Formats: sequence, structure tokens, C-alpha cells
Amino acid sequence: MKPIEVRIPHGLDKDEVRRRLDRAVVKARDEYADQVGEIEASWQGDDRLQLQLAVMGMQIDSTLDILPAEILVSLELPALAGMFAGKIREGITQRLGGLLAGPTA
Repeated sequence: MKPIEVRIPHGLDKDEVRRRLDRAVVKARDEYADQVGEIEASWQGDDRLQLQLAVMGMQIDSTLDILPAEILVSLELPALAGMFAGKIREGITQRLGGLLAGPTA
């Protein structure tokens, strides 16, 4: 397994970050169901989202920790997916950066 950490800054309160992450999970389930199968998501307390999904038969486990000024995304990538770590990191940064940008809804 190859661990990856990505930090995404935000200026939102914890409840707003949770709302945006919850909406993003629902949207991802709709948009990517054909590619990744079921996306399992569960909150571990108020500030940690646990995600599990499979891509091309590879299980990917991740956590998203809501910190006061950033989200810390931690992933465990299977060895075969390690060669795509840079692209995965870039995709997370773009998606979550856009999700967390802007004023409170």
C-alpha cells in the first residue's frame, strides 16, 4: 500500500464543510457508479469522513479529517495504483479545492 496525504485549505466552519462533503458523496455516487461501483461513506465523529471504494478491482480506503483551516485527505493506494499517485493527488486538489471555495451556502 502507498499512503498519500493531500491538504486542502478552506475558510468554512465545520458544519458547512460537512454539508459540502455530504453533497459531494451523493453526487459522486451518481456520476461515477459505473466506474467505481459503490462508494461507502460514514462519519466517524463530527470531523472525520471514512470513504471506501473500488476502482478497477482495487480497494481504496481514505479518510477526510476536517481541521480548522484545512481538510486532510489520507489515502491508502494499492501498489498498482501507486504509479498514478500524482494524478490522484492533483484530482483531489482540484475537486475538493473547488468544492470548498466560495462563501457559505
